[in-house]
Amino acid sequence: MVGIVVVSHSAKAAEGICEIAREMSGEGALEYAGGDPDGGIGTSSDPIREAIETASDGDGVVVLVDLGSAVMNAELAIEMAGVDDVVIADAPVLEGALNAAVAATSPSATVESVRESAEEARDVSKV
Repeated sequence: MVGIVVVSHSAKAAEGICEIAREMSGEGALEYAGGDPDGGIGTSSDPIREAIETASDGDGVVVLVDLGSAVMNAELAIEMAGVDDVVIADAPVLEGALNAAVAATSPSATVESVRESAEEARDVSKV
């Protein structure tokens, strides 16, 4: 199963997004990394790497991020992780995580199909 990692500058936000995504998708490898090492606002590559490694079961991982520096730390974490086929989705983090989590439950899911599902959330109107 394709794993999903949510990265946010807030650990509470990342955890909450995963909680919502799990509710919508049921099962799956859904991990999060958020906040800086001191418990404040920020991101750090080591917890992101750990989340990627935990979420991976060999089918790859899709990473969703909230803000610019999270991308930089996620890219570094991907380089450090011993996991093949990890991509960052260019998607809104909450809506993208929901789409990705549902898509990842398909027996035919691939990293590319899960990433595409996450990125389709960019076009969803809320009103």
